[in-house]
Amino acid sequence: MKAAWRKGLIGAALALAFFAYAGATALAADRILLATTTSTDNTGLLDYLAPKFQEATGIELRWVAVGTGKALELGKNCDVDALLVHAPAAEERYVAEGYGVERTRIMYNDFVLIGPKEDPAGIRKMQVTSAFQTLARGKALFVSRGDNSGTHKKELSLWKAAGIPVQDKADWYLQTGQGMLATIRVAAERRGYTLTDRGTYIKYEHTMKGDPPLVILVEGDEKLLNQYSALMVNPQRCPQAKADLARTFIHWLASPETQNTIADYKLLGKALFTPNAAR
Repeated sequence: MKAAWRKGLIGAALALAFFAYAGATALAADRILLATTTSTDNTGLLDYLAPKFQEATGIELRWVAVGTGKALELGKNCDVDALLVHAPAAEERYVAEGYGVERTRIMYNDFVLIGPKEDPAGIRKMQVTSAFQTLARGKALFVSRGDNSGTHKKELSLWKAAGIPVQDKADWYLQTGQGMLATIRVAAERRGYTLTDRGTYIKYEHTMKGDPPLVILVEGDEKLLNQYSALMVNPQRCPQAKADLARTFIHWLASPETQNTIADYKLLGKALFTPNAAR
């Protein structure tokens, strides 16, 4: 009797283990991993969208928030299933080299140049090229992400357009190697200037209860457009990638309903992103 009883317990335990494993496998099968930028994470957009995506499709969205350069590297290494990034030139190279497919525009906002309310460098309302030249000429403290992110790539392109060689060791040019919110906080502590996407700035403004020490000084220049696109990891290079689920996610992001949902996402009554998948 005892032996039969033990066999029964062992059998039940094995059955439970099997069902637990099967359940975990099923859950993993209905989950995708996204590499994205710190801006989509810092702003809370993905926290807002993820439950809606799961409700609509049954697919769980998980993500890792890094700079765009690192996100593209994760895709190259087959560590993720999809990307949501904002460095168009780098994305185009990534697709041309065969690492990504089905690149789809999703939304945009813009970059803004922020600094102390008193604006000691005197760049308020300048065109962005003139503002960068003025900052360099006056050796006003500029705080850079320095992390190969989409924002960092944009900043470097703006210095280049202004004819200013970036001097990594210049005492007025500080690189944090951190994400956008952390970089803004360093700039605020040091009373410096920095370039940020508008969405993250609004999140920062919200965190500071509408009265931040750093304010928008330069905006609206056509050079400051910030386009976000979604891409699938190429399943031919990464056969283990969940291509069908990634494609479902990208199609869902580009759908009219989700585009409206993105437009409705606001802080302090301000839209953080403008959808443009259909444009």
